[in-house]
Amino acid sequence: MEEFKSGFVTIIGRTNVGKSTLLNLLVGEKVAAIANKVQTTRTAIKGIVNRKNSQIVFTDTPGIHKPKHKLNETMIETSYASLQDADVILFIIEATSEEIGKGDRIILEKIKESKRKTILIINKIDLIKREKLLSLIDIYSKEYSFEAVIPIEATNPKYKDIVLDEIEKNLKPGPAYYDIEEYTDQTLRQLAEETIREKALRILQDEVPHGIYVEVEKMKTRKNKQGEEIYDIEATIYCLRESHKGIIIGKNGEMLKRIGRAARIDMEENFGVKVNLKTWVKVKQDWIDNQNIVNKFKLK
Repeated sequence: MEEFKSGFVTIIGRTNVGKSTLLNLLVGEKVAAIANKVQTTRTAIKGIVNRKNSQIVFTDTPGIHKPKHKLNETMIETSYASLQDADVILFIIEATSEEIGKGDRIILEKIKESKRKTILIINKIDLIKREKLLSLIDIYSKEYSFEAVIPIEATNPKYKDIVLDEIEKNLKPGPAYYDIEEYTDQTLRQLAEETIREKALRILQDEVPHGIYVEVEKMKTRKNKQGEEIYDIEATIYCLRESHKGIIIGKNGEMLKRIGRAARIDMEENFGVKVNLKTWVKVKQDWIDNQNIVNKFKLK
């Protein structure tokens, strides 16, 4: 009988290269917020994959970018700190890169320092020709001895087992760290906050800069008249300016209703119960430089 393996895998890369999309593909559940915006992931989110002979615990880290305030600094610290605990690193780059850019070079140097087993994932291969891909593989392979180089499209399920098989190959025998029913170590409250934030970012597009965070103030279960379980969730979306607040609420509250509706549908699917969601919008200026709030995004 095959020996059971387990280990911790850190997913690292620049902002917007598809880290969260890949995590959700591998875990098969919506663990990380995905929006077509830089810095969607603010904290290191864990996703758990239970296979027949292994348990893989993923950490999706904030994208590496130039820090402009305390929140950014905390996010980058979190990314680098998680390399030290990894058994395997998944380093994601974009197939459209012509060479090793500044951001990727910084990450590569951190990987070299860590001396960890690393798998290079080249995402978005649908956007380039084969010759370009081969040239990129050649450039990176000269830099570090990767365990494997896997070209993928993170939105395509056919790559899921290819990546998981390669990770499993590189794990050592070990116990299951989490119950096999679990797929994330985030609390339901955190998942609710992530879901609302993702929907806000996705629906608002570029109308509101990235300065929003969500806090769930109340989360209680009750039974309705039909005996079904319902989660009553009350959440506040905080933004940096009064003008942002108006945009998030929208004309006659339409924008906020759309965000709430989309988040509720997602939560009901993920939690497996009915959700009654109420959302408010408040202005909290300069929260991105407020140490108490920023500490929430530190690696726990």
